[in-house]
Amino acid sequence: MKFWQRKSDLSTPAEKPVTVDFSTAVSTTSLIELRNVVKAYQTPVGDFVALRGLDLSIDRGEFVAVVGKSGSGKSTLINMITGIDRPTSGTVLVDNMPVHTLKEGPMAQWRGRNVGVIFQFFQLLPMLSCLENVMLPMDFCNVNDDKEREVIAMHLLEQVDMADQAHKLPSEVSGGQQQRVAIARALANDPPILVADEPTGNLDSRSAQAVFHLFESLVAQGKTILMVTHDNELARRASRTITLADGELLDEHLAQVFPALPHDQLLVATRQIEPQTYAPGQVIIQAGDDPDRFYIVTAGKAEVLLPDRWGEQSVVATLQNGQYFGEMAILNGSTRNATVRAGEETAVSVVTLSPDAFHTLIDQSPSTRADLERTVEARAAANQRRSQQE
Repeated sequence: MKFWQRKSDLSTPAEKPVTVDFSTAVSTTSLIELRNVVKAYQTPVGDFVALRGLDLSIDRGEFVAVVGKSGSGKSTLINMITGIDRPTSGTVLVDNMPVHTLKEGPMAQWRGRNVGVIFQFFQLLPMLSCLENVMLPMDFCNVNDDKEREVIAMHLLEQVDMADQAHKLPSEVSGGQQQRVAIARALANDPPILVADEPTGNLDSRSAQAVFHLFESLVAQGKTILMVTHDNELARRASRTITLADGELLDEHLAQVFPALPHDQLLVATRQIEPQTYAPGQVIIQAGDDPDRFYIVTAGKAEVLLPDRWGEQSVVATLQNGQYFGEMAILNGSTRNATVRAGEETAVSVVTLSPDAFHTLIDQSPSTRADLERTVEARAAANQRRSQQE
């Protein structure tokens, strides 16, 4: 399924050209980059801080689910990225465009061409047909002439299986069909990014699955999608999940390793982690040392080494993104029984917890402790089998 590609020779809109001050821009290879973003709202009882110094990078072609309890800052986050709202402080870069610096007029033009927004309640104009709703963003951004707009809109409706409903009003089609039209509308100007705020929240399970499959096909074609959702099953099927709690991002790797822990405990642990990077071949932990940290690999590869029958160190396991080590000695109260080093080819990045923070974290969740103890037993059994074979 191939969606319409915008022509490269389009003329600029008749509106005043977009002028941007790049003095605050930070060059980045990520498509979306948030740096120390704070958003505070004034209320009668004082300031409410919705986002607290948020740092986030999203690469091209990622399918990112944004999860968290109500009031955690999910909608505020996507409003920062789409330019619907502005940060109190910090930097928001989308394809190196400092979105937070744009005035209202240029912001609307930029958003119309670069971000497709999909809402929970569809937000289709009720007096326009489905076809006319899809044509609307092209009209707003002065993209293509009238005949081309209709051709493109019909093509998009075909791709979402709504061509036979093109001339009906939104009220004459189902909720799932309205969301399909809304997706086609979001694609009208071929934006690189789609942002969906609870796009399946008002749909039955069958319609929700159909919308999700449509998102998957778009990601396969190179689109980048951010999807706010309360549906944990759908979130797990995205290529990446980020979790917000009280306006802060939980560390993704902690959340992956400790899925049973509630968000408030993970938030405390996120504030305690220390990131570290090791050069290729550099030793991270040494056999015989006292346990000083618990480690989760966030980038690169770490190699686990044990002595063979001749006393030579050999690699017995390679750990990658999301895998962890260092828990055995902490849980057993013993010295390290293996050496772990960064892979020989590339550096490895990790996040770490102190033994005290690690124990506090798992003591609050018996199921998490049990999962870790099973991992320790499995690794110990594997080491024993290896020594017997040698």
